[in-house]
This record gives sequence, C-alpha cells and structure tokens, in this order.
Amino acid sequence: MGLLSLGTPLHWNEAKLYADHVRSHGIDQFLSIYRKQRTNQKQCLLWGDEVEYVVVKVDDERGSVKLSLRVFEILAELQKTEQDFQEGRTTTPPEALWRPEYGRHMIEGTPGEPYGCTLRDLSTVEDNMKRRRRLAEAAMLPGELPMTLVNYPRLGCPHELETDHAPQGLACQSMFVPDEIINPHARFPTLTANIRRRRGSKVEINMPIFHDVNTPRPFIDPTVPWDRDWSKHDKEAANGAAKPDHIYMDAMAFGMGCCCLQITFQACNIDEARRLYDHLAPIAPIMLALTAAAPIFRGYLADVDCRWNVIAASVDDRTPEERGLKPLQNDRFVINKSRYDSIDTYISNDAMYKDKYNDLDLVYDKAIYEKLRAGDVDDLLARHISHLFIRDPLVIFKELLDQDDEQSSDHFENLQSTNWQTVRFKPPPPSSNIGWRVEFRSMEAQLTDFENAAFSVFIVLLTRVILSFNLNFYIPISKVDDNMRTAHKRGAATNDKFYFRKNVFSDTRAGAPNNGDTAHAEPEGDEDAYELMTMDEIMNGQDQGFPGLIPLVDSYLNSVNVDIETRQKLQNYLSLISRRANGELMTGATYLRKLVTSHPDYKQDSVVSPAINYDLIKTVDKIAKGELKAPELLGDFDA
Repeated sequence: MGLLSLGTPLHWNEAKLYADHVRSHGIDQFLSIYRKQRTNQKQCLLWGDEVEYVVVKVDDERGSVKLSLRVFEILAELQKTEQDFQEGRTTTPPEALWRPEYGRHMIEGTPGEPYGCTLRDLSTVEDNMKRRRRLAEAAMLPGELPMTLVNYPRLGCPHELETDHAPQGLACQSMFVPDEIINPHARFPTLTANIRRRRGSKVEINMPIFHDVNTPRPFIDPTVPWDRDWSKHDKEAANGAAKPDHIYMDAMAFGMGCCCLQITFQACNIDEARRLYDHLAPIAPIMLALTAAAPIFRGYLADVDCRWNVIAASVDDRTPEERGLKPLQNDRFVINKSRYDSIDTYISNDAMYKDKYNDLDLVYDKAIYEKLRAGDVDDLLARHISHLFIRDPLVIFKELLDQDDEQSSDHFENLQSTNWQTVRFKPPPPSSNIGWRVEFRSMEAQLTDFENAAFSVFIVLLTRVILSFNLNFYIPISKVDDNMRTAHKRGAATNDKFYFRKNVFSDTRAGAPNNGDTAHAEPEGDEDAYELMTMDEIMNGQDQGFPGLIPLVDSYLNSVNVDIETRQKLQNYLSLISRRANGELMTGATYLRKLVTSHPDYKQDSVVSPAINYDLIKTVDKIAKGELKAPELLGDFDA
C-alpha cells in the first residue's frame, strides 16, 4: 500500500499547477533524509512479506460466486488487535497487520513484526501466512473467503459484485466496472480520475485472447457495449482502443485490483541496499515467469500468464506526446514506459557495476539531477531519483502543500510511491529508526500459503547468497526488459529462454563456494557474457556452465549452521521451485488454465462462464486449505 494522506484532493486541472512545487520540495525532502541517514548502519537483516487477498462471496445453494465489497467492515474487525496494542489495552503484539488496497474487494496482510536474520525465522513464515488466512476468514461472514488469487477471473463481467452496481462511475467512467469497486479513501478515486484526465482518455488495456478451437477469428468481443453513450469516453472502444483478438479493459481496477507477493528487506546500510536493488533487478522477470498465476481476464482465457502488463496499462497516465504519438509541444519528455514497469537504471556504486550495463537512453530531469549533485548525491543515484521525478504527482492534497521538508517526506513519497517498478529503493522515513530498504515487487500471489512461503523464503535466501558469495547478476538493462516481455508469454517458465549472466562470480570472490565442482568454474572469454538460458538452467544449473540459483542457495546453506528441522523445511521450498523450473510441476497460471479447459461446461471458446468460475474458486479454496491434493501444482507437498 502506497502513501495515504487525509485532506482535500485536487482535480487534475488544479493539481498540475502545483506539480513543480511538489517535485522541488520532494527533492528537498530526499536530500534532508540523505544527509541525515546516508551513514546509517543496521546490525542485521530485517524483512517482511506482503500477501494480498481477493475477498469473494460464495453461494453454494445457487452455485455462484461474486466479489465481496465488504472489505472495510472486515478490516475493522481484523485491525482491532493492532489498535488495542497501540493504545495500550494489551501488551500482546498483533500476529498480523492488515491494510486496505486499491480495490474494495482486496486486503493486504503482513506479519505483525518483521522477520529477523536467522534461518530459524524463515521456518516461521509459512505458519504465519496460514495464520493470516485463518484470521482473515474468521473476520468474514459465512460464505466469504480470502483468496490468494492474482485477480478475480470475471472482474468486469455483469453482475459479479456483491452488491451489484451499474458501471457508471464518474472516476473511472468504465464500461465494465463501477466506482464502487474502488477504495473510498479520497486518494484512490482521485488517482483514478486524474490518470484519465492527465492522459486525455481512459486507460487502454488489451491482453491477447487465447485462441481455442471454437474461439472466433478474428475475436471481436461481443460483451463490449460498443454503442454505449453514457460518457464521452465510451466511443474510444469503437475508435480503436479495443483491439481485435484481445481482451479489452478500460479501468485502473483491472490492474490495481490484482494481487501480488512482495518482499521488503532492510539492508545494513545504503550501499548494501543499492547493491541488492541492482542484483535483484535481473531476477525480477525470472520470478515473474516462475510465479505466473494470471491466465484469465474479464471472463476470458488470455494468451498470457501474468498480471504485470495489465497493471502497467491500467495506470499509464502518459499523454499522446509523452507516448511519442505526437510531437512534443506541451509536455517535457517522451517517456518509454508506464509508471508501472521494470527499472530503467542500475544505482549501485559497487566495483562490479560498469556503465555498459545501463544501456538505455535514460530520460531524467536535468535540473533535478543538478540539484541532487549539488547536494552531494552521486551520479548514479542522482540519475535514478531525477528519472523518477520526470513524472507528475497525480494526487495532491490541498492541506499538505506546505510542509517542513526536514520533518516530512510526503512530497517525495508522492512521486516515489507512484513509480511502481519491479524493484524499489526505499529511503528511511524521517525521524525513524528504519533503515534503507529494497522492495522486490514482481512476484504474483500464489494459490497456497506453502507456495507463497517458498518463494518468499527463496528470495530472502538469494539476498544472503548475493552478499555472502559476492555474486554478480548484472546484464544490460535492455536485456532485463526483453526478459520482462518474455515472462508474460503463455507457458514461458517451461517453453521460453531468458537472458542471464554466465559468470556470476566476481573477481573478488570472498566466500564463494569452493568445493571442486567444475560447475563453478569461470567461463572462458568475456567475463560479462550473458546468454539465453531455460528456466531450468537458471534455477537448477547447467552441466558445464552456470551453477544455478538453487545450487548456489544450497551451497550457502551448507556453509552455515542450521538445525535439521529448519533445513528440511527450506529444502522442501527449494524442491518446489526446482521442480517448477524444470517443468515437473505446473505454474499457477498453467494449473488454472487446466481447471478451465478440463471443465465439463467449457466449450473450447476461451469463455470462463459463471459456473466454471464457481468451481474454480471452490477448487482453489480447498487446495489452499489442504482439503484437496493438487499433485500437478504442488507435487507431494502439503498446502
């Protein structure tokens, strides 16, 4: 959940007048934090996960399921223990913290306290996630369920909300979803409307349809109300916004209504945070493909497996000039990506970094860059921040325009929190004991707590391996972008290849595994060489070449003290990921797709009907609760 503030949000026509004010003071706030915290040292790793849930209402008598919009009533119950602890009514800290998300059908759960740096901490993650699921369901009405689905498969289809509302909202002006699906906090309807106002049109989201035997060619969606004339934007679909052979969506809710699995690390210092940011960036598209779990949008099977491009398009506020469709006249930059996309620049000053890795023509605000440099911020970090600040602030609260830049970071976070990238570098909040952090954001929410724990723990272990073995994952940013595009393909985890570095051991390999295994030998030739590798090769290794991420994690675990019980649990997680990478186990997307295509009501026409959706929801809930085995998804592991 990003920045939340209270006050009077400004309409875009007024907000844009204060854009430079927010940018200027945002940089002043960052410089204040940088001066005070740049030498901040923490003793050890702290980290936490964020799991997002879709709340559904199941009616078994009617054999139907709908999205529940009762999240704020549910949150009021879930947050009581946290409030009691904060107000001194109990000395017992909450087991979990609960927050709203963009959608009124979504909740976010995190552990009550950060996890620590021990391997024993890793063994508690799954139990905490299971406890969160039980707590969430206990706060709900009979029939309501918290689901770790990436998205509700029939979001945007008629009569899928509990309660029903017509799609005639002034904020999103969608032909498919009403404003009632949006979090009612003033930030969210304003963010939705101001993206549309700034862009000059509704957002355009088009995901390729999965062409089955009976899917029409070309596919022209019969459920789009082509002739609707309620809003001036209604004509956009017929005028080209809705593409043939694609699933068309027209509102922020389709993207920001998706759920993900995010991990935030507190590093020991700013340099370690920047190093982790850089080396996790090439991992982000790999993990997106491996956690793929979003094959259905607006009641249709898509020919993609992931959510990322849907969200990117759902918050794309760029004007036609910024998208390069018209010559620059009123805007300052041509911007190549949405605000929600992969990173554009590495930021670490570590000796492993080379300028050739930053091979994109980075667009950044040169005046802001010079201001940062004058404030003693180095070149790479100044470029990163000034690149984020080419964007406009989308939500400005009138009461918060004037702030004490030594005590507040609201203006900085206004821009920082609305640049949603695969990895996020997070400065400490002012006047806090929190350190420099990195947020890993690409992974999709998994169907079960076992899977969510496995991927969370794997990323944490990978950060330990990166630092302990001094690993080098740098490849050119352009190849990271290529990998992001590949990750979306249907079945990418088993069918496609990804660019990855061949030699991950730096010249100063302190702590690197040294067990005589030829798989760890440095390749001849260019030390910075990269090549296309299968997911199996990246995760499990090559016979003569890259050792594989999982064997590297195993080497790390073999080098530290760990009790047998913890080691076995960690091994189960690594085994799940290894078997998913080699194709022995399905990704969530492949499994959900199979549930649809094998359903007796499926007509091989790409349509996910209400009956199919009901059975899918019931099946996934049983799997998540351990009531139904899913060997194709989990093997012999228990959910």
